[in-house]
Amino acid sequence: MKDFRQIQVWHKAHQLVLDVYCLTRDFPSEEKYGITSQIRRAAASIPTNIAEGCGRSSDKDFARFLQMSYGSVNEVDYLLLLAKDLLILGSELYERINNNLVEVKKMLAALIRKVKS
Repeated sequence: MKDFRQIQVWHKAHQLVLDVYCLTRDFPSEEKYGITSQIRRAAASIPTNIAEGCGRSSDKDFARFLQMSYGSVNEVDYLLLLAKDLLILGSELYERINNNLVEVKKMLAALIRKVKS
């Protein structure tokens, strides 16, 4: 078992969740149960799956949870794009958070490769 707090990508993913919660505070109230809820849930599942995978007994199980986390990163990626295209999220904010998201994606992909090898 690993301590998820020792994994650098977990810290980046946790910060991404905090950023998503902050920026979605300004989303329209009619999106409370739509895109706001969905993007928050997807973002939170990134570090959650990393943490859960750390509690598993094998690298194979850990890699499976990292893959689920990677799927959630892609879900957040699309939802941010959707929010931008619907003019809910401004281009500047989108670029800033998307840069963080891309960094999490790269770090997570590298960790998946490392755990699988």
